[in-house]
Amino acid sequence: MKSIKFNPDLCVNCETIDCLMKCQYVTFSDIAEAREEKLKINDGKDSRVLHECLTCYSCQEYCPYDNNPFFLLVERQEEKGVLPAPKPIVEEQLRMMAPKGRITKQAVSGPVVDMCAFPMLTGCVRGKLFEGASTIVGTDIFCNIMWLHFAKNSTIRERVPQMIDNIMSFYLKDSDTNELVCFHDECYGTYTSVADAYGIEVPFKPIHQFDYYNQRLDILKDHIKPINAKIVYQRPCSNRLCPQTDQVLDEIFEKIGAERVPRKYDRENALCCGGVPRAHQRDELADELVEKNINDMLSVGATYCVFNCPFCMATLGQEVAEQGLMPILVSDLVQIALGE
Repeated sequence: MKSIKFNPDLCVNCETIDCLMKCQYVTFSDIAEAREEKLKINDGKDSRVLHECLTCYSCQEYCPYDNNPFFLLVERQEEKGVLPAPKPIVEEQLRMMAPKGRITKQAVSGPVVDMCAFPMLTGCVRGKLFEGASTIVGTDIFCNIMWLHFAKNSTIRERVPQMIDNIMSFYLKDSDTNELVCFHDECYGTYTSVADAYGIEVPFKPIHQFDYYNQRLDILKDHIKPINAKIVYQRPCSNRLCPQTDQVLDEIFEKIGAERVPRKYDRENALCCGGVPRAHQRDELADELVEKNINDMLSVGATYCVFNCPFCMATLGQEVAEQGLMPILVSDLVQIALGE
């Protein structure tokens, strides 16, 4: 088993310990305490951070050295049996999301859009934005990055190579493309950030949905009818693994006439939607995060609440709709601007 790509010397010499000092859920009296707890984690010792962590991925983005602090933290949680969720919940999720062996060969042609384990969203792949696209979906190609929320790095190591092999063997190998458009951040994060850190080979080229939309909008620029609306964006935890795509999203919004209104809990300061602590049975914290997010959104006078992550939308969609905001996926907002 390959170790997480991690250099402890970078932490020893780090002057800011941003991975912990910037955390919005675990607090420290000063940088000295944060350093002490970080070194405990690095050395394989118990730390209160292992028990208090929300598993929001943010420290991956906060680390100025790309030193994989969150992946290492999850490794330590599993080593010490510190499960963020009750064990029966973890075991049930493992069974429910396991590959079912129902996959069959399918002829596909580019662009091939990976819908992960969300068959209910395949209808989003339509119209000019996805002209000529093929979709693939199912638990037999599920990216499995969710196990970072449940201290199960071992499951990632076991299942992700199998998913990659399924994608190649059943879809891409005999197709006209080596590219895979990832409809969900989590898939893109798996095949880029996670694969690199865990030493997992990826034989195809992952394409982030934002990069795909941005390029298509350039091609379809004559079809764009600006929506001229203010929007708020619920940035998901998985986007912490590919923060460079947030700038691409800004370009998309600009092209379609959507104003991403500045607010407190956006960009690097984004808060978890509340779905993960709910899954961990930390309901009080989940309620607090939902309230903070919605109050922040309502304070800026937006029309749309835009989601990238289906899980975030499932968590907050009804809540924001009840407050007068229209919940919508990025792809659907782009399609509105294209007159569809």
